[in-house]
Amino acid sequence: MDQMPGPAEREPRPGGGPAERAQARPLLLTDDPVLLDDLLRLSAAAGVEVEVAAEPGRARVAWSRAPLVLVGADVAAACAEVGLPRRQRVVLVGADLDDAGVWQRAVRLGAEHVVFLPDAEPWLITALTDALEPDARPGRLLAVVGGRGGAGATTLAVALAFAGARSGYRTTLIDVDPLGGGIDLALGIESSAGLRWPELAGVRGRVPAAGLAPLLPRYGDLTVLSWDRSDQLFLPPDAVTAVVDAALRANELVVADLPRLPDAAVDVVLARAGVTLLVVPAELRAVSSAARVATALSMRAGDIRVVVRGPAPGRLSAPAVAASLGMQLAGSIRAEPGLAAAYERGEPPGMSRRGPLGAFCDRFLAELVRTAEGTFPDSGPAVA
Repeated sequence: MDQMPGPAEREPRPGGGPAERAQARPLLLTDDPVLLDDLLRLSAAAGVEVEVAAEPGRARVAWSRAPLVLVGADVAAACAEVGLPRRQRVVLVGADLDDAGVWQRAVRLGAEHVVFLPDAEPWLITALTDALEPDARPGRLLAVVGGRGGAGATTLAVALAFAGARSGYRTTLIDVDPLGGGIDLALGIESSAGLRWPELAGVRGRVPAAGLAPLLPRYGDLTVLSWDRSDQLFLPPDAVTAVVDAALRANELVVADLPRLPDAAVDVVLARAGVTLLVVPAELRAVSSAARVATALSMRAGDIRVVVRGPAPGRLSAPAVAASLGMQLAGSIRAEPGLAAAYERGEPPGMSRRGPLGAFCDRFLAELVRTAEGTFPDSGPAVA
């Protein structure tokens, strides 16, 4: 895996290093009470704590360390006059579209953006949320789909998530299949506290990455998002977009268990998947069923690979299965004795690398890391 750059290799950024950014807050610089009320309201909507200053000369320290500075048009000229140093992520906020002088003040200040309220309110909410995640690199999403019912997609998804956590990646496991029985049951955490999909169905827009994980159930190092036992069967695509994108910003690996029949919510996940794994038992009827699933996936996903699961009662080989589906073979998994019994005892699959399932997942993730396209973001502190 690529090494993190050393201190001498990193470019200086406003706000300093990760520890300093964790303490720094966006700066609101204005002496206009009406504008200040608007900016505080937008900060509350973004769920971001801010620092406020009315006099530019007294805000030098905050100016230098803040991850984002919003400067009111009323104090923009004063900021330039007191000699505040030029920096990135400065936004000049005005309320008068007819104020021709605002552009000259923005140039003197070195502002990257000029925005006007109320039109720019959604943009500012996103900017305030992004300010706490300035260096976040999106993680890798692996989608898992069964070629037929009972193919073992959930089992593979759980095992891949364990393999990711075992390798030191921040990992979230997401169940997008409302008819799959619940991935929390596979982990034995159906009674654990935390939000499930029905409680997140109303989410819209950008969700702060650091705010999502503490709300979800956990199994050891894994964060898990599953279904509850309600009757809800569909998810709004906007909610899936917001939640999955937040999970990708907060994690290095996200594993999604998908249903065989795509819908608009599944399309959101497939569009973000680096690799989609189609799990197919080594049986003729399973291959026939998987061919239909493969057709649907090929219209929605890019990199689709086949995982063939044993046993093979008719001695159907894994390469033959992949060739018949016209897809790349990701690998095969031998039958694992005692797996079903372990499920019934509440022991999740793939927790150990010793069995065929865990060994396959470790090898598969290692191969992704070795390829340039599959390299995960560097390990580091959780997104703040």
